[in-house]
Amino acid sequence: MTGTGAVGPRPDGGGPGIRVDVALRWGDMDAYGHVNNVRVVSILEEARIQAFGVPTGTGAAGDPAPVSLLDGVPDTVWTLIAEHRVRYRRPLEYRNVPAQVWVWVAEAKGASIEVAYSVRDGVDGTECVTATTTMVFVDSATGRPVRLSEAQRDSLSRFR
Repeated sequence: MTGTGAVGPRPDGGGPGIRVDVALRWGDMDAYGHVNNVRVVSILEEARIQAFGVPTGTGAAGDPAPVSLLDGVPDTVWTLIAEHRVRYRRPLEYRNVPAQVWVWVAEAKGASIEVAYSVRDGVDGTECVTATTTMVFVDSATGRPVRLSEAQRDSLSRFR
């Protein structure tokens, strides 16, 4: 298994995941040579979009996502972030090599999905960050939650 979009066993042995390589930028560094904590959340966002696709009504068409979680979501439904939880296990030092981010679905509820991540050093594979993001689907007109479709549940079932 190599590179972005590869689907396979996670390095932690916990089941299947999607590997996404996210480039680090020189400006991502803090004064200590580590990737800044704010940038880490941006890395999670980049990995989530590359793994699951671009939310409806945003951006332009590009390469298909390895897991088409957001395909078929109506334009009237927003995909919003309700929560991030980030645990820094060791510093993610700046390198000119992309970080390896493993993404998978930890839990799927009625109108939300918990996405899990393992951010690893691109050279030695050491786990630097673990995190989860709760994504919710909301009707843009009413602000009410929208339940996951059967197609979305089927797509997610292989990544838990």
